[in-house]
Amino acid sequence: MDIQILQVGPIGTNCYLLCDETEKLCAVVDPGGDAARVAAAVVDTGCAPCAILLTHGHYDHTGGVAELRAKWPDVPVYLNHRDQYEGDAYLQQLFPPVPGAKDYDEGDTIQVGGLTVDVMATPGHSEGSVTLRCGDVLLCEGGAGVPFSEEEAKKVLVESEIQILVDLNSGKESATAWGCDLTYEYVKINGDYRT
Repeated sequence: MDIQILQVGPIGTNCYLLCDETEKLCAVVDPGGDAARVAAAVVDTGCAPCAILLTHGHYDHTGGVAELRAKWPDVPVYLNHRDQYEGDAYLQQLFPPVPGAKDYDEGDTIQVGGLTVDVMATPGHSEGSVTLRCGDVLLCEGGAGVPFSEEEAKKVLVESEIQILVDLNSGKESATAWGCDLTYEYVKINGDYRT
């Protein structure tokens, strides 16, 4: 497995190329813009695209979909149905329509060659947000590929206090969190989103 990250679109959204180098297939995750650059990066991997996966439906994650679909008309696009707002012009400014997108949700799997991508529903940032897990890597909306180990998470979550570091662009601040339901299941459901 190889993962490449591109920052695309007007606000530099993370777009991932999740590649199975053995099978020479890849998935494009969150192509939020710069479709020509994303397509060129796919060619550079030597892999053929087999899926476009969207962690949620905001414009900055879907902005390159139409152009990529025109280039690769047989490649399916996946988006949770809760982020499709047909007939609502106001919400479509934030959630542009993605016609023909296949619905995916908690418990679904997508094959990328020999790689299995597990879909986990993680509503919050949007109603239809999902987190994608492939092996020990999580791909989250708005976030980076986060190496994930359930055992390491359990060790951290038994602590009575957890130190949280927040980057405010003008410096870093920290706070201690306690009294929350910080079980493994809570973190799995709510995810750790990083930009």
